[in-house]
Amino acid sequence: MARNEYEIKEQICDIGRRMYNRKMVAANDGNISVKLSDNEFLCTPTGVSKGFMTPEYICKVDAKGNLLEANEGFRPSSEMKMHMRVYEKRPDVGAVVHAHPVFATSFAIAGIPLSQPIMAEAVLSLGSVPVAPYGTPSTMEIPDAVEPYLEHYNAVLLEHHGALTWSGDLLAAYMKMESVEFYAELLYRARQLGSPREISPENVRKLYEVRKKMGW
Repeated sequence: MARNEYEIKEQICDIGRRMYNRKMVAANDGNISVKLSDNEFLCTPTGVSKGFMTPEYICKVDAKGNLLEANEGFRPSSEMKMHMRVYEKRPDVGAVVHAHPVFATSFAIAGIPLSQPIMAEAVLSLGSVPVAPYGTPSTMEIPDAVEPYLEHYNAVLLEHHGALTWSGDLLAAYMKMESVEFYAELLYRARQLGSPREISPENVRKLYEVRKKMGW
């Protein structure tokens, strides 16, 4: 096994610990995947806490989600169907992260998108975060529900489920998850103070122009 592949497995475990320690996942929730090539992907296994993984836990699957490599006792998460749909529709994506952060998931449960422009950094880093309709976990319902949002977004809330983020590499995909949760908490707390003041449409347009220039 190439050294860089082992290092990616170590990074997956590190990101898993970060997710667990930040209470973005509980028990065995959440999953992470990284694209190695067009037909090789590393992913977290089912039934384990993301806070306690070591590199030998990590599985390898093909573009259809079929198992290529795994140590005894480990098998890929059934949610890899969702990840594979992202890679299929977005060839530029190199990593996908799924978690259940408390504030973002609360908005997902309420069916409320993170679309209010209340913070310049959130508009720049995320744009708008829509809510994909409910789908039964581990089935093709979730990939089908997420697909319409893949082209124009880099994060989506999953109704009654959690959040999904994707980007060019694993750290960037994880950072988007942090940004989604931070944005959700800010919006929640601002609503407790009253009606959040939004950035003006003119200034939102300027922010989107910056996003476009930055290739975001």
